[in-house]
Amino acid sequence: MEKFTATELIVRADIMEKAKELASLISTSDEVSFYQKAEKQVQANEEIQDLIKLIKKRQKEVVAFETFQNKKMVDKINGELTELQDKLDHYPIVSQFKQSQEDINYLLQLVVGVIRDTVSEKIQVEQAAEEEESNCSD
Repeated sequence: MEKFTATELIVRADIMEKAKELASLISTSDEVSFYQKAEKQVQANEEIQDLIKLIKKRQKEVVAFETFQNKKMVDKINGELTELQDKLDHYPIVSQFKQSQEDINYLLQLVVGVIRDTVSEKIQVEQAAEEEESNCSD
């Protein structure tokens, strides 16, 4: 069996080519397509964008007040943030957008898990075969 150093393994062209093929397949999946559509709708909605800007502004305020250890203002703004986030979450497209993000993350975790398990299984099978060969030569 051919052996590779860690550096060679990282830059092996055949592995990188297959990774790119897999990435291309994933990028054309229904999950990614739905995500892209939902993202465009979220970006095109002025009310949603205004809410997002306000949430970001309040988050920066929280950081500033935490720096000054002003717990009362931090608590007040965190309450406002909760209300703003609830308001944002009531938009169906925002819920769909978040769901599409979760779906893509699940798909990616699934692919990584399959790769990890397959490689692990292959390593275990090869190690067992090597052990059998070394036991037979004794």
